[in-house]
Amino acid sequence: MAKKTKNPRILIVTPEITYLPEGMGNLSGKMSAKAGGMADVSASLVAALYELGADVHVALPHYRRMFHEETAKLVAEELRKYKSHLPDERIHLAEDRCFYYRDTVYDRGDGNIKLALAFQREVINHCIPYVQPDLIHCNDWMTGLIPAAARRMGIPCLFTVHNIHTQKLLLDAVEDMGIDAAEFWSNLYYSYPPYSYEESRSRNQIDLQASGCFAAHFINTVSPTFLREIVDGWHSFVPDSIRNEIRNKYNAGCASGILNAPDPVDNPATDDKIPFKYGPEDHWEMKRRNKVALQHALGLEENPDAPLFFWPSRLDPVQKGPQLLTDITYKFLEKHHSIGAQIAVVANGPYQQAFWDIRTFHGIGSRLAVHNFDARLSQLGFAASDFTFMPSLFEPCGLPQMQAPIYGSLAVAHNTGGLHDTVDMLDWGASRGNGFVFDNYDSNGLMWAMDKAIEFFCLPREIREREVRRIMGESLQRFSHKECARQYIELYEKMLDRPLVGR
Repeated sequence: MAKKTKNPRILIVTPEITYLPEGMGNLSGKMSAKAGGMADVSASLVAALYELGADVHVALPHYRRMFHEETAKLVAEELRKYKSHLPDERIHLAEDRCFYYRDTVYDRGDGNIKLALAFQREVINHCIPYVQPDLIHCNDWMTGLIPAAARRMGIPCLFTVHNIHTQKLLLDAVEDMGIDAAEFWSNLYYSYPPYSYEESRSRNQIDLQASGCFAAHFINTVSPTFLREIVDGWHSFVPDSIRNEIRNKYNAGCASGILNAPDPVDNPATDDKIPFKYGPEDHWEMKRRNKVALQHALGLEENPDAPLFFWPSRLDPVQKGPQLLTDITYKFLEKHHSIGAQIAVVANGPYQQAFWDIRTFHGIGSRLAVHNFDARLSQLGFAASDFTFMPSLFEPCGLPQMQAPIYGSLAVAHNTGGLHDTVDMLDWGASRGNGFVFDNYDSNGLMWAMDKAIEFFCLPREIREREVRRIMGESLQRFSHKECARQYIELYEKMLDRPLVGR
Protein backbone atom coordinates (compact mmCIF):
# COMPACT_ATOMS: atom_id res chain seq x y z
CA MET A 1 0.00 0.00 0.00
CA ALA A 2 1.10 3.57 -0.65
CA LYS A 3 2.33 5.50 2.33
CA LYS A 4 0.02 8.26 3.53
CA THR A 5 1.08 11.88 3.47
CA LYS A 6 -0.60 15.04 4.73
CA ASN A 7 -1.58 15.78 1.15
CA PRO A 8 -2.42 12.77 -1.03
CA ARG A 9 0.35 12.04 -3.51
CA ILE A 10 -0.85 11.96 -7.13
CA LEU A 11 1.18 10.30 -9.91
CA ILE A 12 0.16 11.29 -13.43
CA VAL A 13 1.42 8.84 -16.06
CA THR A 14 1.33 10.19 -19.61
CA PRO A 15 3.29 9.54 -22.82
CA GLU A 16 3.00 13.19 -23.87
CA ILE A 17 2.88 16.64 -22.28
CA THR A 18 3.03 20.23 -23.53
CA TYR A 19 4.89 21.83 -20.63
CA LEU A 20 5.69 21.44 -16.94
CA PRO A 21 5.67 24.22 -14.35
CA GLU A 22 9.01 25.74 -13.41
CA GLY A 23 10.05 24.50 -9.98
CA MET A 24 8.84 20.94 -10.42
CA GLY A 25 12.30 19.67 -11.31
CA ASN A 26 15.53 20.27 -13.18
CA LEU A 27 14.99 21.49 -16.76
CA SER A 28 11.19 21.21 -16.36
CA GLY A 29 10.68 24.24 -18.57
CA LYS A 30 12.21 22.44 -21.53
CA MET A 31 10.07 19.31 -21.42
CA SER A 32 7.54 19.23 -24.25
CA ALA A 33 6.44 16.27 -26.34
CA LYS A 34 3.03 16.61 -27.98
CA ALA A 35 1.00 14.52 -30.42
CA GLY A 36 -2.52 15.64 -29.51
CA GLY A 37 -4.92 16.96 -26.88
CA MET A 38 -3.62 14.55 -24.23
CA ALA A 39 -0.44 16.64 -23.98
CA ASP A 40 -2.42 19.84 -23.28
CA VAL A 41 -4.73 18.23 -20.72
CA SER A 42 -1.82 16.59 -18.89
CA ALA A 43 0.09 19.87 -18.78
CA SER A 44 -2.82 21.95 -17.53
CA LEU A 45 -3.74 19.38 -14.90
CA VAL A 46 -0.19 19.16 -13.55
CA ALA A 47 0.10 22.96 -13.51
CA ALA A 48 -3.22 23.37 -11.68
CA LEU A 49 -2.31 20.73 -9.09
CA TYR A 50 1.14 22.23 -8.58
CA GLU A 51 -0.23 25.76 -8.16
CA LEU A 52 -2.77 24.41 -5.68
CA GLY A 53 0.08 23.01 -3.60
CA ALA A 54 -0.87 19.38 -4.18
CA ASP A 55 1.77 16.65 -3.97
CA VAL A 56 1.77 15.94 -7.72
CA HIS A 57 4.33 13.79 -9.56
CA VAL A 58 4.62 13.05 -13.29
CA ALA A 59 6.00 10.00 -15.09
CA LEU A 60 7.14 10.57 -18.70
CA PRO A 61 9.30 8.79 -21.25
CA HIS A 62 12.72 10.43 -21.43
CA TYR A 63 12.54 11.95 -24.90
CA ARG A 64 16.03 13.42 -24.76
CA ARG A 65 15.99 14.92 -28.24
CA MET A 66 12.56 16.52 -27.83
CA PHE A 67 13.14 17.67 -24.26
CA HIS A 68 16.63 19.10 -24.47
CA GLU A 69 18.96 18.55 -27.39
CA GLU A 70 21.92 19.66 -25.32
CA THR A 71 21.73 16.61 -23.02
CA ALA A 72 24.47 14.85 -24.98
CA LYS A 73 26.73 17.82 -24.29
CA LEU A 74 26.32 17.73 -20.54
CA VAL A 75 29.38 16.61 -18.64
CA ALA A 76 28.96 13.48 -16.55
CA GLU A 77 28.54 15.37 -13.28
CA GLU A 78 25.74 17.56 -14.66
CA LEU A 79 23.97 14.57 -16.15
CA ARG A 80 24.13 12.66 -12.88
CA LYS A 81 22.69 15.64 -11.06
CA TYR A 82 19.93 15.97 -13.63
CA LYS A 83 18.94 12.32 -13.41
CA SER A 84 19.27 12.00 -9.65
CA HIS A 85 16.18 11.80 -7.45
CA LEU A 86 16.41 15.01 -5.47
CA PRO A 87 14.23 15.27 -2.35
CA ASP A 88 11.83 17.67 -4.09
CA GLU A 89 11.96 16.03 -7.51
CA ARG A 90 8.50 15.51 -8.98
CA ILE A 91 9.36 14.56 -12.57
CA HIS A 92 10.23 10.91 -13.13
CA LEU A 93 11.66 9.99 -16.52
CA ALA A 94 11.43 6.49 -17.93
CA GLU A 95 14.89 5.63 -19.21
CA ASP A 96 15.28 3.51 -22.33
CA ARG A 97 17.28 4.00 -25.50
CA CYS A 98 14.08 3.69 -27.58
CA PHE A 99 13.02 7.14 -26.28
CA TYR A 100 16.31 9.05 -26.45
CA TYR A 101 16.66 10.00 -30.09
CA ARG A 102 13.04 10.31 -31.19
CA ASP A 103 11.51 13.44 -32.66
CA THR A 104 7.88 12.25 -32.46
CA VAL A 105 5.87 10.70 -29.63
CA TYR A 106 4.46 7.82 -31.67
CA ASP A 107 5.60 5.64 -34.56
CA ARG A 108 3.47 4.89 -37.60
CA GLY A 109 4.05 1.15 -37.38
CA ASP A 110 4.34 -1.53 -34.72
CA GLY A 111 7.08 0.32 -32.86
CA ASN A 112 4.50 1.85 -30.54
CA ILE A 113 4.15 -1.47 -28.71
CA LYS A 114 7.84 -1.44 -27.82
CA LEU A 115 7.62 2.17 -26.66
CA ALA A 116 4.56 1.43 -24.54
CA LEU A 117 6.14 -1.60 -22.87
CA ALA A 118 9.43 0.18 -22.15
CA PHE A 119 7.53 3.11 -20.61
CA GLN A 120 5.29 0.92 -18.47
CA ARG A 121 8.21 -1.28 -17.36
CA GLU A 122 9.98 1.75 -15.90
CA VAL A 123 6.80 3.10 -14.27
CA ILE A 124 5.84 -0.25 -12.69
CA ASN A 125 9.34 -1.38 -11.68
CA HIS A 126 10.87 1.92 -10.57
CA CYS A 127 8.60 4.95 -10.52
CA ILE A 128 5.66 3.63 -8.48
CA PRO A 129 7.88 2.02 -5.78
CA TYR A 130 9.90 5.24 -5.49
CA VAL A 131 6.98 7.72 -5.50
CA GLN A 132 4.58 5.54 -3.47
CA PRO A 133 1.51 7.42 -4.74
CA ASP A 134 -1.91 7.52 -3.12
CA LEU A 135 -3.55 7.72 -6.56
CA ILE A 136 -2.35 7.05 -10.11
CA HIS A 137 -3.82 8.74 -13.19
CA CYS A 138 -3.09 6.89 -16.47
CA ASN A 139 -3.80 7.99 -20.04
CA ASP A 140 -4.81 5.79 -22.97
CA TRP A 141 -3.57 2.36 -24.13
CA MET A 142 0.12 3.33 -23.80
CA THR A 143 -0.43 2.99 -20.02
CA GLY A 144 -2.98 0.15 -20.15
CA LEU A 145 -1.01 -2.32 -17.97
CA ILE A 146 -0.49 0.10 -15.10
CA PRO A 147 -4.06 0.06 -13.69
CA ALA A 148 -3.78 -3.73 -13.33
CA ALA A 149 -0.48 -3.36 -11.45
CA ALA A 150 -1.94 -0.54 -9.34
CA ARG A 151 -4.94 -2.66 -8.37
CA ARG A 152 -2.57 -5.44 -7.26
CA MET A 153 -0.70 -2.87 -5.13
CA GLY A 154 -3.93 -1.48 -3.66
CA ILE A 155 -3.52 1.97 -5.23
CA PRO A 156 -6.65 3.68 -6.66
CA CYS A 157 -6.27 4.39 -10.37
CA LEU A 158 -8.03 6.71 -12.82
CA PHE A 159 -7.81 5.77 -16.51
CA THR A 160 -8.57 8.45 -19.12
CA VAL A 161 -9.74 7.30 -22.55
CA HIS A 162 -8.67 9.98 -25.04
CA ASN A 163 -9.14 7.82 -28.15
CA ILE A 164 -10.65 4.42 -28.93
CA HIS A 165 -7.41 3.11 -30.46
CA THR A 166 -5.87 0.05 -28.81
CA GLN A 167 -3.08 -2.51 -29.24
CA LYS A 168 -3.00 -6.21 -28.46
CA LEU A 169 -0.13 -8.45 -27.37
CA LEU A 170 0.66 -11.60 -25.40
CA LEU A 171 1.79 -11.98 -21.81
CA ASP A 172 5.08 -13.46 -22.89
CA ALA A 173 5.85 -10.28 -24.88
CA VAL A 174 5.10 -8.22 -21.76
CA GLU A 175 7.42 -10.36 -19.64
CA ASP A 176 10.15 -10.39 -22.28
CA MET A 177 10.32 -6.59 -21.79
CA GLY A 178 11.03 -7.02 -18.07
CA ILE A 179 7.54 -6.63 -16.59
CA ASP A 180 6.58 -9.35 -14.10
CA ALA A 181 2.99 -9.69 -15.29
CA ALA A 182 2.49 -12.84 -13.22
CA GLU A 183 1.88 -10.46 -10.30
CA PHE A 184 -1.19 -8.89 -11.90
CA TRP A 185 -2.11 -11.04 -14.92
CA SER A 186 -5.63 -11.73 -13.63
CA ASN A 187 -6.43 -7.99 -13.66
CA LEU A 188 -5.92 -7.74 -17.44
CA TYR A 189 -8.48 -8.04 -20.24
CA TYR A 190 -7.98 -10.97 -22.64
CA SER A 191 -9.40 -12.00 -26.02
CA TYR A 192 -11.26 -14.81 -24.26
CA PRO A 193 -11.74 -15.66 -20.56
CA PRO A 194 -8.39 -16.95 -19.25
CA TYR A 195 -8.20 -20.41 -17.71
CA SER A 196 -4.84 -19.98 -16.01
CA TYR A 197 -1.67 -17.94 -16.22
CA GLU A 198 0.20 -20.73 -17.98
CA GLU A 199 -2.60 -21.35 -20.48
CA SER A 200 -2.93 -17.66 -21.34
CA ARG A 201 0.73 -16.66 -21.44
CA SER A 202 1.51 -17.45 -25.06
CA ARG A 203 -1.88 -17.69 -26.79
CA ASN A 204 -4.48 -15.36 -25.22
CA GLN A 205 -3.95 -11.76 -26.33
CA ILE A 206 -4.23 -8.80 -23.96
CA ASP A 207 -6.21 -5.73 -25.11
CA LEU A 208 -4.35 -2.77 -23.62
CA GLN A 209 -7.11 -0.13 -23.80
CA ALA A 210 -9.73 -2.56 -22.51
CA SER A 211 -7.32 -3.66 -19.76
CA GLY A 212 -6.95 -0.06 -18.60
CA CYS A 213 -10.73 0.33 -18.42
CA PHE A 214 -11.19 -3.08 -16.78
CA ALA A 215 -8.59 -2.69 -14.04
CA ALA A 216 -8.93 1.01 -13.20
CA HIS A 217 -11.06 2.01 -10.24
CA PHE A 218 -12.55 4.92 -12.21
CA ILE A 219 -12.46 5.95 -15.87
CA ASN A 220 -13.31 9.04 -17.87
CA THR A 221 -13.69 9.94 -21.51
CA VAL A 222 -12.94 13.42 -22.85
CA SER A 223 -16.58 14.23 -23.58
CA PRO A 224 -19.71 13.45 -21.54
CA THR A 225 -21.82 12.87 -24.66
CA PHE A 226 -19.27 10.59 -26.32
CA LEU A 227 -19.25 8.50 -23.13
CA ARG A 228 -23.02 8.13 -23.31
CA GLU A 229 -22.90 7.33 -27.03
CA ILE A 230 -20.47 4.47 -26.35
CA VAL A 231 -22.62 3.14 -23.51
CA ASP A 232 -25.76 3.35 -25.67
CA GLY A 233 -24.17 1.36 -28.49
CA TRP A 234 -23.43 4.11 -31.02
CA HIS A 235 -20.45 4.02 -33.39
CA SER A 236 -19.71 0.60 -34.86
CA PHE A 237 -15.97 1.30 -34.86
CA VAL A 238 -15.81 0.99 -31.05
CA PRO A 239 -14.53 -2.55 -30.27
CA ASP A 240 -16.87 -4.64 -28.13
CA SER A 241 -14.11 -5.17 -25.58
CA ILE A 242 -13.71 -1.44 -24.94
CA ARG A 243 -17.43 -0.69 -25.16
CA ASN A 244 -18.31 -3.41 -22.65
CA GLU A 245 -15.71 -2.30 -20.11
CA ILE A 246 -16.70 1.37 -20.42
CA ARG A 247 -20.34 0.34 -20.08
CA ASN A 248 -19.57 -1.73 -16.97
CA LYS A 249 -17.79 1.19 -15.33
CA TYR A 250 -20.62 3.56 -16.29
CA ASN A 251 -23.30 1.26 -14.87
CA ALA A 252 -21.26 0.93 -11.66
CA GLY A 253 -21.13 4.72 -11.28
CA CYS A 254 -17.39 4.76 -11.96
CA ALA A 255 -17.25 6.64 -15.28
CA SER A 256 -17.59 10.29 -16.24
CA GLY A 257 -16.89 12.64 -19.13
CA ILE A 258 -14.54 15.61 -18.73
CA LEU A 259 -14.04 17.88 -21.72
CA ASN A 260 -10.57 18.76 -22.92
CA ALA A 261 -9.76 22.43 -23.42
CA PRO A 262 -7.75 24.41 -25.99
CA ASP A 263 -4.17 25.42 -25.31
CA PRO A 264 -4.00 28.70 -23.33
CA VAL A 265 -1.93 30.21 -26.15
CA ASP A 266 -5.07 30.03 -28.31
CA ASN A 267 -6.13 33.55 -27.48
CA PRO A 268 -6.37 36.29 -30.13
CA ALA A 269 -5.27 38.90 -27.61
CA THR A 270 -1.85 37.27 -27.22
CA ASP A 271 -1.43 34.95 -30.24
CA ASP A 272 1.89 35.71 -31.95
CA LYS A 273 0.83 33.77 -35.06
CA ILE A 274 -1.75 36.36 -36.10
CA PRO A 275 -0.85 39.84 -37.43
CA PHE A 276 -3.65 41.77 -35.72
CA LYS A 277 -4.41 40.89 -32.09
CA TYR A 278 -7.79 41.59 -30.49
CA GLY A 279 -10.21 40.72 -27.73
CA PRO A 280 -13.99 40.62 -27.43
CA GLU A 281 -14.31 44.40 -27.27
CA ASP A 282 -12.30 45.26 -30.39
CA HIS A 283 -12.78 42.15 -32.52
CA TRP A 284 -14.74 43.72 -35.38
CA GLU A 285 -12.05 45.73 -37.14
CA MET A 286 -9.17 43.42 -36.23
CA LYS A 287 -10.93 40.36 -37.64
CA ARG A 288 -11.53 42.26 -40.88
CA ARG A 289 -7.81 43.01 -41.12
CA ASN A 290 -6.90 39.40 -40.39
CA LYS A 291 -9.38 38.29 -43.04
CA VAL A 292 -7.66 40.34 -45.70
CA ALA A 293 -4.28 38.98 -44.55
CA LEU A 294 -5.52 35.38 -44.94
CA GLN A 295 -7.18 36.13 -48.27
CA HIS A 296 -3.91 37.59 -49.54
CA ALA A 297 -1.90 34.61 -48.31
CA LEU A 298 -4.24 32.09 -49.93
CA GLY A 299 -5.01 33.93 -53.16
CA LEU A 300 -8.65 34.58 -52.37
CA GLU A 301 -10.41 37.77 -53.42
CA GLU A 302 -9.41 40.38 -50.83
CA ASN A 303 -12.72 41.52 -49.40
CA PRO A 304 -13.21 42.09 -45.66
CA ASP A 305 -16.99 42.01 -46.16
CA ALA A 306 -17.05 38.49 -47.63
CA PRO A 307 -18.38 35.70 -45.39
CA LEU A 308 -15.43 33.33 -44.88
CA PHE A 309 -15.77 29.66 -43.86
CA PHE A 310 -12.66 27.87 -42.57
CA TRP A 311 -11.79 24.15 -42.52
CA PRO A 312 -9.13 23.61 -39.81
CA SER A 313 -9.25 19.89 -39.22
CA ARG A 314 -7.90 16.78 -40.93
CA LEU A 315 -9.52 15.94 -44.27
CA ASP A 316 -10.37 12.48 -43.00
CA PRO A 317 -13.55 11.05 -44.58
CA VAL A 318 -13.88 8.34 -41.91
CA GLN A 319 -14.36 10.83 -39.06
CA LYS A 320 -14.23 14.48 -40.05
CA GLY A 321 -16.79 14.58 -42.89
CA PRO A 322 -15.02 16.48 -45.72
CA GLN A 323 -17.15 14.58 -48.26
CA LEU A 324 -20.23 16.40 -46.94
CA LEU A 325 -18.61 19.69 -47.91
CA THR A 326 -17.20 18.63 -51.28
CA ASP A 327 -20.69 17.47 -52.28
CA ILE A 328 -22.03 21.03 -51.91
CA THR A 329 -19.00 23.34 -52.20
CA TYR A 330 -19.73 24.69 -55.68
CA LYS A 331 -23.49 24.79 -55.11
CA PHE A 332 -23.03 26.79 -51.92
CA LEU A 333 -20.53 29.25 -53.37
CA GLU A 334 -22.76 29.86 -56.38
CA LYS A 335 -25.85 30.26 -54.20
CA HIS A 336 -24.13 32.99 -52.17
CA HIS A 337 -21.99 34.44 -54.94
CA SER A 338 -23.66 37.84 -54.64
CA ILE A 339 -22.24 38.39 -51.15
CA GLY A 340 -18.84 36.93 -52.04
CA ALA A 341 -18.95 33.76 -49.90
CA GLN A 342 -15.54 32.04 -49.55
CA ILE A 343 -14.16 28.76 -48.21
CA ALA A 344 -10.57 28.32 -46.97
CA VAL A 345 -9.24 24.80 -46.43
CA VAL A 346 -5.95 24.61 -44.48
CA ALA A 347 -5.64 20.88 -43.81
CA ASN A 348 -4.07 17.65 -45.01
CA GLY A 349 -5.73 14.36 -45.80
CA PRO A 350 -7.08 12.15 -48.56
CA TYR A 351 -9.87 14.57 -49.49
CA GLN A 352 -7.59 17.51 -50.22
CA GLN A 353 -7.40 16.50 -53.90
CA ALA A 354 -11.20 16.63 -54.17
CA PHE A 355 -11.16 20.30 -53.15
CA TRP A 356 -8.36 20.99 -55.63
CA ASP A 357 -10.39 19.32 -58.39
CA ILE A 358 -13.48 21.42 -57.58
CA ARG A 359 -11.39 24.59 -57.51
CA THR A 360 -9.75 23.85 -60.85
CA PHE A 361 -12.77 22.46 -62.73
CA HIS A 362 -15.05 25.39 -61.84
CA GLY A 363 -12.33 28.08 -61.94
CA ILE A 364 -13.21 29.40 -58.48
CA GLY A 365 -9.73 30.00 -57.09
CA SER A 366 -10.78 33.44 -55.86
CA ARG A 367 -13.52 31.88 -53.70
CA LEU A 368 -12.09 28.48 -52.71
CA ALA A 369 -8.57 28.12 -51.28
CA VAL A 370 -6.79 24.84 -50.53
CA HIS A 371 -3.51 24.71 -48.59
CA ASN A 372 -1.50 22.11 -46.68
CA PHE A 373 -1.75 22.38 -42.92
CA ASP A 374 0.46 25.12 -41.52
CA ALA A 375 0.33 26.14 -37.86
CA ARG A 376 0.60 29.86 -38.55
CA LEU A 377 -1.99 29.83 -41.34
CA SER A 378 -4.31 27.71 -39.22
CA GLN A 379 -4.27 30.23 -36.37
CA LEU A 380 -4.81 33.02 -38.87
CA GLY A 381 -7.74 31.00 -40.23
CA PHE A 382 -9.48 31.14 -36.85
CA ALA A 383 -8.73 34.86 -36.51
CA ALA A 384 -9.83 35.71 -40.07
CA SER A 385 -12.88 33.51 -40.55
CA ASP A 386 -16.48 34.09 -39.62
CA PHE A 387 -17.33 30.38 -39.41
CA THR A 388 -15.40 27.15 -38.75
CA PHE A 389 -16.37 23.70 -40.06
CA MET A 390 -16.68 20.71 -37.70
CA PRO A 391 -19.09 18.31 -39.46
CA SER A 392 -17.62 15.17 -37.87
CA LEU A 393 -19.45 11.83 -38.00
CA PHE A 394 -18.18 11.17 -34.47
CA GLU A 395 -16.03 13.22 -32.10
CA PRO A 396 -14.53 11.96 -28.82
CA CYS A 397 -13.93 15.59 -27.87
CA GLY A 398 -12.65 17.92 -30.59
CA LEU A 399 -10.74 21.16 -30.04
CA PRO A 400 -11.29 23.37 -33.14
CA GLN A 401 -14.94 24.01 -32.22
CA MET A 402 -13.67 25.37 -28.87
CA GLN A 403 -10.74 27.32 -30.34
CA ALA A 404 -12.89 28.94 -33.03
CA PRO A 405 -15.38 30.89 -30.83
CA ILE A 406 -12.52 32.21 -28.70
CA TYR A 407 -11.34 33.85 -31.95
CA GLY A 408 -14.86 34.97 -32.89
CA SER A 409 -15.38 32.28 -35.54
CA LEU A 410 -18.65 30.40 -35.00
CA ALA A 411 -18.67 26.62 -35.45
CA VAL A 412 -20.78 24.83 -38.04
CA ALA A 413 -21.01 21.41 -36.41
CA HIS A 414 -22.71 18.03 -36.52
CA ASN A 415 -24.61 17.23 -33.33
CA THR A 416 -22.45 14.42 -31.93
CA GLY A 417 -20.01 13.62 -29.09
CA GLY A 418 -17.88 16.51 -27.92
CA LEU A 419 -19.49 18.78 -30.52
CA HIS A 420 -22.86 18.31 -28.81
CA ASP A 421 -21.24 19.29 -25.50
CA THR A 422 -19.61 22.46 -26.82
CA VAL A 423 -21.70 23.90 -29.70
CA ASP A 424 -25.23 25.19 -29.11
CA MET A 425 -27.50 26.54 -31.83
CA LEU A 426 -27.26 30.31 -32.00
CA ASP A 427 -30.42 32.22 -31.16
CA TRP A 428 -29.45 35.83 -31.73
CA GLY A 429 -32.87 37.09 -30.69
CA ALA A 430 -32.48 35.58 -27.22
CA SER A 431 -28.71 36.17 -27.25
CA ARG A 432 -27.73 32.58 -26.51
CA GLY A 433 -25.85 29.79 -28.26
CA ASN A 434 -22.52 29.89 -30.04
CA GLY A 435 -22.77 28.17 -33.44
CA PHE A 436 -24.84 26.34 -36.02
CA VAL A 437 -25.74 22.71 -35.41
CA PHE A 438 -27.20 20.11 -37.78
CA ASP A 439 -28.59 16.73 -36.74
CA ASN A 440 -28.71 14.72 -39.98
CA TYR A 441 -25.25 13.59 -41.06
CA ASP A 442 -25.46 14.35 -44.78
CA SER A 443 -24.66 17.18 -47.17
CA ASN A 444 -28.21 18.59 -46.92
CA GLY A 445 -27.82 18.89 -43.15
CA LEU A 446 -24.52 20.71 -43.56
CA MET A 447 -26.00 22.98 -46.25
CA TRP A 448 -28.84 23.90 -43.91
CA ALA A 449 -26.40 24.90 -41.16
CA MET A 450 -24.24 26.90 -43.59
CA ASP A 451 -27.31 28.77 -44.84
CA LYS A 452 -28.19 29.59 -41.22
CA ALA A 453 -24.67 30.95 -40.80
CA ILE A 454 -25.14 33.16 -43.87
CA GLU A 455 -28.47 34.36 -42.46
CA PHE A 456 -26.61 35.47 -39.33
CA PHE A 457 -23.87 37.10 -41.40
CA CYS A 458 -26.44 39.23 -43.23
CA LEU A 459 -27.86 40.71 -40.03
CA PRO A 460 -27.11 44.32 -39.09
CA ARG A 461 -23.61 44.94 -37.76
CA GLU A 462 -24.77 45.81 -34.24
CA ILE A 463 -26.40 42.40 -33.78
CA ARG A 464 -23.45 40.45 -35.18
CA GLU A 465 -20.93 42.47 -33.20
CA ARG A 466 -22.92 42.02 -29.98
CA GLU A 467 -23.29 38.27 -30.41
CA VAL A 468 -19.66 37.60 -31.39
CA ARG A 469 -18.45 39.71 -28.45
CA ARG A 470 -20.66 37.70 -26.10
CA ILE A 471 -19.58 34.36 -27.56
CA MET A 472 -15.87 35.24 -27.36
CA GLY A 473 -16.17 36.27 -23.73
CA GLU A 474 -18.17 33.21 -22.72
CA SER A 475 -15.81 30.86 -24.58
CA LEU A 476 -12.72 32.25 -22.87
CA GLN A 477 -14.29 31.33 -19.54
CA ARG A 478 -15.97 28.06 -20.52
CA PHE A 479 -13.25 26.43 -22.63
CA SER A 480 -10.31 26.77 -20.27
CA HIS A 481 -7.72 24.45 -18.78
CA LYS A 482 -8.61 25.85 -15.38
CA GLU A 483 -12.15 24.47 -15.70
CA CYS A 484 -10.89 21.14 -17.07
CA ALA A 485 -8.41 20.76 -14.20
CA ARG A 486 -11.09 21.67 -11.63
CA GLN A 487 -13.21 18.70 -12.74
CA TYR A 488 -10.26 16.29 -12.58
CA ILE A 489 -9.37 17.52 -9.10
CA GLU A 490 -12.97 16.96 -7.95
CA LEU A 491 -12.77 13.42 -9.34
CA TYR A 492 -9.47 12.75 -7.52
CA GLU A 493 -11.00 13.93 -4.26
CA LYS A 494 -14.04 11.73 -4.82
CA MET A 495 -11.81 8.69 -5.41
CA LEU A 496 -9.67 9.45 -2.36
CA ASP A 497 -12.56 10.64 -0.19
CA ARG A 498 -10.41 13.52 1.07
CA PRO A 499 -9.12 16.87 -0.21
CA LEU A 500 -5.94 17.09 -2.26
CA VAL A 501 -4.58 19.87 -0.09
CA GLY A 502 -4.78 19.86 3.70
CA ARG A 503 -7.27 22.36 5.06
